[in-house]
Amino acid sequence: MVFSICFINVAMAQDAPQWGEKHSRNMVSNARDLPERFNPEAGMNIKWVADIGSHGYGTPVVVNGKVLIGANNVAQYDECHEGDRGTILCFSEEDGSFLWQLTVPRIEGDRHHDWPMIGICSEPTVEGDRVYVLTNRSEVLCLDLDGQTDGNDGPFLGESWYMAPSGEFPMEVTQKDADIIWMYDLRLQLGIRPHDSPHASILLDGDFLYLNTCNGVDHRHLKTTALKAPSLIALNKNTGQLVARDNENFGPRIFHSSWSSPALGEVNGQKLIFFAGPDGILYAFEALDKSTANEKPQHFKKVWQRDCDPNAPKNNIHDYLKNREESPSNFLGMPVYYKNRIYVTCGGDIWWGKQECWLKCFDATDGTELWSTELEQHSAATPAISDGLVYVTDCGKNLHCIDAETGNKYWKQPMRQDAWGSALAADGKIFVGSRGSDFWIIEQDKNRNVLDSVQLDSPIHTTPVAANGVLYISTMRKLYAVDKQIKKAAR
Repeated sequence: MVFSICFINVAMAQDAPQWGEKHSRNMVSNARDLPERFNPEAGMNIKWVADIGSHGYGTPVVVNGKVLIGANNVAQYDECHEGDRGTILCFSEEDGSFLWQLTVPRIEGDRHHDWPMIGICSEPTVEGDRVYVLTNRSEVLCLDLDGQTDGNDGPFLGESWYMAPSGEFPMEVTQKDADIIWMYDLRLQLGIRPHDSPHASILLDGDFLYLNTCNGVDHRHLKTTALKAPSLIALNKNTGQLVARDNENFGPRIFHSSWSSPALGEVNGQKLIFFAGPDGILYAFEALDKSTANEKPQHFKKVWQRDCDPNAPKNNIHDYLKNREESPSNFLGMPVYYKNRIYVTCGGDIWWGKQECWLKCFDATDGTELWSTELEQHSAATPAISDGLVYVTDCGKNLHCIDAETGNKYWKQPMRQDAWGSALAADGKIFVGSRGSDFWIIEQDKNRNVLDSVQLDSPIHTTPVAANGVLYISTMRKLYAVDKQIKKAAR
């Protein structure tokens, strides 16, 4: 019995139920025996490949024998759902077979609130048999991991209406559909206005779900219309009720959107939420405590804040739109908590800002900046930190290896195109892809040693994931399960 329990715990520990390491957001995995090379054309080390449509930007999660990933509806696993939709696809971890999908109609009207054809960008977060995710309609959903295969769990019973586009009749709910437990609508209940496509990786701690709201600018990129809407909130994981929101008045200072998701770390015995705000400032807030949570939503209590670019413009910020020389800074990647420090990338906006960015390191106690290292052009990366080394990508087409203590650079690996995803550190190797469809496997070391480079089917905007000895790579069109135990895929 003891052996069985230990075995189960080890197996569960090698799942990947959220994007990155739990709480810290570090892009690392404890998975072992991962491949050093693979060849999709020859089938070498390819366990299975699944079609995920045409515009995939979401990183998969792997838990309890299932793989979940955001996508659009081009693959059309369920013929009942036609046309442009956001989806969460659920596959079997064993063979990649389709199990069920969440199907989300598009927001009608302004396409800047829900960009056409873009798949759901947000990564699900899974605990037990519950899946938490932000949809393309800016709704936080709690789903049953088993979908409708075990019936409708409730209390939400409106799936037939939810799946139907506006003005159409309700749809028949089948075992191929998702089972929604509860829903919280950020647009309706908080008044937020998303921009382009919502993206949040929900942080789960105890009874609370922490997430960025993706509140952003209008279609002209000249102002924020939802000035009083929050950028950081917390919900009760059991009910979906709002528990807390920020009180920072971010609205007038949002240059583009609130796309960075929060991290958590324990500093001197106190849990802190680290949030890279849409104003280019890094914040630390007190984490919520179940004993102090009230029925009425409270404001997060700020512990410290630190401007990541104090010399950037602070007034009339939208006057700097399209200025590639001078502009405000913002964040796209998540802050990472590692050994009482915070590591985060920041700089000019990829689409509209200056071509200048950095990897920065802060003291998690008070926000003191410890060092800053310049990257190239822009960075959307969340750092991967392992054995005292930081691995981070940028839009200068590079993967950098940097000393975590000092910020000194050891090497950089050129790639075919810029990287919007992050690198993964696992099993003594670094796994990373670029928008040039190239994928790299590099030894974790101060000295650069490329183990393999593979050209895949389409651009890679995501982060590789490792779970239970298998490497998962999502491109815009395909999801690959790579296993070194598979010498050649079955035909």
